[in-house]
Amino acid sequence: MADNDSGDDYVYDEASGEWISGADLAVKQLESATVEVRDSVGNLLADGDQVTLIKDLTVKGAGQTLKRGTLIKSIRLTGDAQEIDCRYDGIKGLVLRAEFVKKR
Repeated sequence: MADNDSGDDYVYDEASGEWISGADLAVKQLESATVEVRDSVGNLLADGDQVTLIKDLTVKGAGQTLKRGTLIKSIRLTGDAQEIDCRYDGIKGLVLRAEFVKKR
């Protein structure tokens, strides 16, 4: 007797309360794993966007303050809905909270 591995197995999806195929469940889980990062006014941010600071921020460990209106180029999303990774002159590994930036 052959084993049926055609991917037609159905699993119970607790979120919807329905029986769905294993392939559909995998797609659904992948979609829910993507995180939306939004700036201070609700604009959706993406890798490579430019943002400006909406308030003065003191950078811990760098001994300097980034002023309001400072342009940050080419941001990278971290997978956290509240944090973005970016570069700025003289500061390595700068991580900013999305609530303090506005998409340009």
